[in-house]
Formats: sequence, structure tokens, C-alpha cells
Amino acid sequence: MKTQTNPPSRTEFIVLIAFMVSIVAMSTDIMLPALADIGAELSVSEANDAQFIITALFLGFGLGMLFAGPLSDSFGRRPIIFLGYAVFILGCVLSAVTRTWELMILGRVLQGIGAAAPRVVTVALVRDGYAGRGMAYIMSFIMAVFVLVPMIAPAIGQLIIAMSGWRETFVFLGAIALIAAIWFAIRQPETLCTELRRPFSFASFYDGTKQVLASRIAFGYTLAIGMIFGAFIAYLSTAQQVFVEAYDAGTLFPLYFAIAAFSMGFASLINAGMVMRVGMRLLSWWAALLIIVSSLIFLIPTYASEGLPSFTLFILWLMSVLFCVGALFANLNALAMEPLGHIAGLGAALVGAASNFIALPLAYIIGRAFSGGVTHLVFGFLLLSVALVAVILWTERGVPKS
Repeated sequence: MKTQTNPPSRTEFIVLIAFMVSIVAMSTDIMLPALADIGAELSVSEANDAQFIITALFLGFGLGMLFAGPLSDSFGRRPIIFLGYAVFILGCVLSAVTRTWELMILGRVLQGIGAAAPRVVTVALVRDGYAGRGMAYIMSFIMAVFVLVPMIAPAIGQLIIAMSGWRETFVFLGAIALIAAIWFAIRQPETLCTELRRPFSFASFYDGTKQVLASRIAFGYTLAIGMIFGAFIAYLSTAQQVFVEAYDAGTLFPLYFAIAAFSMGFASLINAGMVMRVGMRLLSWWAALLIIVSSLIFLIPTYASEGLPSFTLFILWLMSVLFCVGALFANLNALAMEPLGHIAGLGAALVGAASNFIALPLAYIIGRAFSGGVTHLVFGFLLLSVALVAVILWTERGVPKS
């Protein structure tokens, strides 16, 4: 493809990349109000099976992450992003027209595979043009999308469903992807010149995997990411059931979900201000221990109310936990990547994919335990945070504190 002679301004570049990376969060959260309706129309055998609509996306995302970054290093950023959008739109079409549950899940897996390209490759694209503080400046604006999108996506989904039905949510997602692809095609030139491209090789995958497994830091923190991510996916998968079915939130579900999501975004701001003074490891310790303490305390009213404490107590507990999750995501990812700077692109792909694959079975176990209350979430976050602390203890043995 021909390189454009008038590349976008920095402001347009930031808005474009933020729009592109929002596709994963939008694909997850816009579906939450529709889960029960989709499960009912496609005749799932159990109500909890509707959770697979969320977990299938992350399964595909994990698979896509393994290949999107390395392929973009070999063939350029633009072709892989276009390929990703094509796969994503195909998945949206399948999910929109399906009459069977199996085709719905296949469509969601394809959406995840496709979404991995714009989500992962755009980070490399930013790195091609910016470094150091310049890259940090750009990424700070881009990551702000993850505060905004979870706050508005369920409301958008609920509005679409009320106006036309759940199938149109997939039409909306496909349209968003098409707009992003066209905008990217018209305005953003290729950033990886031919002479800097590296041959795609499965041997490099094997070597990179060996390096991740051989590094206690990389392996241990990847395992820790997977644990907290598993609890978080379980929350996403059962959020509609908890808010709407257990607490009868009705049309207020998007509002309550947005309130909880805000705490994660606020945590990223607090973490950014403290990490240089306190350090990633200490902040991770505090966050994990706070989840454990708050969950142990919350178990008292949870048990006293047979799994359904007052909504006020639940939302306060949830906000405290998601605040800690926001800090953990930022710090654990950075810690896992510390020894992998020499294979940053491949290392990021391996850490991201591995943490997804660790998280999914954990999320499945927690989600399937939903029985009309919040006990599954409290125990899920509690037990996985305890396991996370144990993993960090093993990982940090002999590592200088920072």
C-alpha cells in the first residue's frame, strides 16, 4: 500500500489509535445487557452458559495476541491490522445472523482473534514513531479510553437492544470496526520500513517461550496476571446476572456498571502518580492485600444474608476490589516485562496470551458457581488474591525490592 504524504497530526493520531484500541473493551461491555436475551433465544442448556459469550472473546483474543505482534514485525503494521479487522467483522456477521449457539461462540472467538491485531499492533505502531516520554504521553491519552468505554458501552448496548434487538449490537460493532479500518487506511501510513522487518519464525516463538519460562520474574508475574485477570473476567461474565437478576437493577445496570468501572480508571491515575515514588512491587502488595482484607470483611454480611448482602455494601466492596485490580494490571504487566526488554514485542505477546489462557479456566470455574448471589465473586477474588500473594512471594525470592 502506498504511504500517505500527509500523515495525521498528533491529535488526530491519538484519537485514531484510541478509537482502534477501544474495540476489545467495546466488544466485551456492549454485550453485557444482552447476555440473558441471547442465551434464551439460542436455547442454552443452562443460564450460566451465556457467560461463554464473554469468555469466548477472550479465548480468541489470547490466540490472536500470539501472532498479531510478531506477524506485524515481518509484514508491516498496516496489513496485519487490516487482516484483524476483516476477521473481526466476519465474526460480527456470524454472531449477528446465527440461529445456533455453536455459531455464536465461533463468531465471538473470531471477534477476539480479529480484535487482537488493532489492540496489540497499534502499541508497536506508537513505538515506531515515539519513544520515552513522548510514547508515555501518547499512551496516557490512549489508555484513558479504558476508563471511558466500560462506562458507556453497556448503556449503548442497552439502547440498541431496546430499539432493535441484540443482533444489532453485532452490527454496531462491525460498523465501528469498518469505520476504524477506513480511517486508518486513509490517514495512517506504514511505520515499519522494509529494512527493519524481521522474518517470521516459529523458532523465535520457541526461543521466546523458553526465555519466559526460564525467567522466574517473567513467568511468576505472568501467572499472577492470569490469576487476577481470571477473577476480573468472572466478574464481567456474571455482571449482568448479579446486577439485573440478583439485585434487580433493571435499566440502571449500565449506570451501576459504570460506577464500578470508574474505580479502575481512577486507580490507574493514582498508580501513575505513586509508582515512581513507591515502586511497582510495593503497590502490587498493597493492592493484593487490600482485596484479601476487604473480601474477608465482606464475607461476614455475605454469609449473614445467604449470599445477597445489601446493594450498598456490595457496590462499595466491588469498587474497592476493582480499584485494586486497576493498580495490579498496570504494575504486574510492567513487572512481567522487566526481564524481556530484548524481546519486547514477542515477550508482550507471550505474556499477554499466557495470562489470558491462565485466566479463562479460572473465570469459568468462578462464573459457573453463580447461584443467585455474589458469593462466587467474593470467594473468587479472595482465593485468587491469596494465590497471587503466594506466587509473588515465590517470584520475588532474592529479587531486590523496587
